[in-house]
Amino acid sequence: MPTLRYTVIEHNHQLAQLCAELSNEAALALDLEADSMHHYREKVCLLQLSNRHENWLIDPLQVTDLTPLGALLTRPELLTVLHGGDYDIRSLHRDFGIVVNRMFDTMVAAQFTGATEFGLAALLREHFSIELDKRFQKADWSKRPLTSEMANYAAHDTAHLLELADRLHERLEQLGRRAWVAEECALLVGNRVTEKGNGPLFLNCKGAGKLRPRNLAVLEVLLQFRDQQARETDRPAFKVIPAEALLKIAETLPAAVRDMNGIAGLTPRLLGRYGEQLLAAVQEGLAVAEADLPRFPRGRGEPNPGIKARITRLKQWREGISSRMELASGLLAPNWLLERIAEQQPMTLEQLQAIPGIRRWQVGLWGTEMVETLAKEMQTA
Repeated sequence: MPTLRYTVIEHNHQLAQLCAELSNEAALALDLEADSMHHYREKVCLLQLSNRHENWLIDPLQVTDLTPLGALLTRPELLTVLHGGDYDIRSLHRDFGIVVNRMFDTMVAAQFTGATEFGLAALLREHFSIELDKRFQKADWSKRPLTSEMANYAAHDTAHLLELADRLHERLEQLGRRAWVAEECALLVGNRVTEKGNGPLFLNCKGAGKLRPRNLAVLEVLLQFRDQQARETDRPAFKVIPAEALLKIAETLPAAVRDMNGIAGLTPRLLGRYGEQLLAAVQEGLAVAEADLPRFPRGRGEPNPGIKARITRLKQWREGISSRMELASGLLAPNWLLERIAEQQPMTLEQLQAIPGIRRWQVGLWGTEMVETLAKEMQTA
């Protein structure tokens, strides 16, 4: 990986001066690094910014006033280029209240060109023969000082984005798909972090829905214990005890610490440290009164046979258009959209357009064909 030139911004006056100098730029590349793999509450630890000639690393752990950057990114004349920008958009708003006005997402764009590998490393390799150093993908970006290798890695995330965006713009123009990507990006800038609130932790635990109420009560106590340990030690919860291990404990309801031997993910070290407390959590969950037992909220359940058969036929139709367009089927029409269409059975383009979440480009691309397909089905039913 080649060494790049970059400037580190560590003081408020430096950021204010930089943003003033960049106020007339038509496009800037942006990325960020966070510490979600290493701390209980994740935070943005580094912001990378590039124009077509220079690169900057903004340190939000040192810079206390990011208002100038927020003002820069909200300029309607500025196009902000990101890669896989959904997470960045949410994190910028969560931590700093920063809103991006206009964006171009190179990952989304690459998908709409038909690329099967659309990660940044793959695209930089394909377009610029640059190999990123994978050592730092899961680094702790809250550590200071940053090593020169980490800083160089971070700078590469934005240094080539504007040129990559140019190439993808050109390809999208050739394919007639620029408006599709513009619509997707216009929706992405409105994404926000959804707060978990004060609900039970089991709602965010994969596999919890299959548990009975008594086992679910035990799982909740176990998850609350793990969350407390994570908060006290400032570590991500999954690094304290794997959720899969807690789920297994809730399923088997061990009566002694030795009964937890052999549970996947529960190492002898973890069992030695937390075994008695995990056992106490099981007993606490078993003591919950019958009337207070939690129940996992159920969705709408399986659709009726007619709708289920219609979804199957729509998926078959989708495979045909996916093959013709050489685009991923889930990109053209994700499953949730096909399910809504199957339920509502739109007979006109106007009815199809009224389905929540459908895109204008989708209606324009396959809307007429979809309506005709549904109409033929009604005639043969």
